[in-house]
Amino acid sequence: MSNIVVPELGESVVAARVAKWLKKAGDRVEAGDAVVELETEKIDLEVSADKSGILASIARQEGEDVKIGELLAVVDESAAAAAAPTGGNGSGTAPTSDKLAPTSSKIARPAPTSVEIAPTSRKLAPPAPTGVKLAPRSRTEDRVRMTMRRQTIARRLVEAQHTAAMLTTFNDVDMTAVMALRERQKEAFKKDYGVGLGIASFFVKAAIAALRAFPALNAEIQGDEIVFKRYYDIGVAVGAEGGLVVPVIRDADTLSFAQLEQAIRDFAARAGGGTLTLEDLRGGTFTITNGGVFGSLLSTPILNPPQVGILGLHKIQDRAVPAGGQVVIRPMMYVALSYDHRIVDGREAVQFLIKVKDCIEDPGRLLLEG
Repeated sequence: MSNIVVPELGESVVAARVAKWLKKAGDRVEAGDAVVELETEKIDLEVSADKSGILASIARQEGEDVKIGELLAVVDESAAAAAAPTGGNGSGTAPTSDKLAPTSSKIARPAPTSVEIAPTSRKLAPPAPTGVKLAPRSRTEDRVRMTMRRQTIARRLVEAQHTAAMLTTFNDVDMTAVMALRERQKEAFKKDYGVGLGIASFFVKAAIAALRAFPALNAEIQGDEIVFKRYYDIGVAVGAEGGLVVPVIRDADTLSFAQLEQAIRDFAARAGGGTLTLEDLRGGTFTITNGGVFGSLLSTPILNPPQVGILGLHKIQDRAVPAGGQVVIRPMMYVALSYDHRIVDGREAVQFLIKVKDCIEDPGRLLLEG
């Protein structure tokens, strides 16, 4: 017998929920076959059989919560269980008979063609009287258990508001220069790197430049100490079917525009396909979230603890703005920075956003920022 147990789930993840059995008791399984899908607070993952045999029993049902090391199922590896069942005659086929069932020589008499039709009534139903009370409309409710990921999102969002002194500051950014640059370079960029040039990579670069200038936003609180991170692991929030996930771009300051765009698109594709790993979601020193892809014009992003800063991007919209003594129409975006006021002052937060704004409105600065 071989046991299938709940595997190690990754950093800080100790529990899971049985989401779906991919095999049922009595099924033949081969070593490496996915047998059950587990749901964790971060991702869904499949658990495979280590040995070949028959799935003899299932210990935990769909919807049950389980912990690392707990028994999920048992595989019977014995030769008897592995052998395919045969028919009663030993040949694996059903016995045949030489006798044929007798046929009937009688022919059924045809049905009569004469059909009597009931007379129709010309009386019409009287109209419904006015003022009749209608039956009350059904007011049904559906009760659905929260997924582990949604429970975790809910818990962490409440924790963020209870444990951090969270404030948000806003600014707006003229996207003219970035959009013009993208228009000029999009064909060559796509040809050279096989990926489109989006706006996300510009904001990752701009955020890193601002984090270097204001390191308190790339820090975290541990007890009575502030830990300043001298590396830049940037989380990029991605909407997935089960809820928001934040995969992390490691050492983002060392990557080119093309590498950043490739990483972001890969994360988005894998989030949609449910193939992100726990390692993809681990850590992060600062987060960027883009509500603009859903049409949001302005929002207040919530911190992703233990991080102390999150940058919110929004929809690009043509607006009338003053420029050179005239009112002109420009593609504008509101940006928001939520921060933990325990270690980040309002002055730093405002200057951080101004730094981001300057880098986006003059992309050449990103080259100088390194």
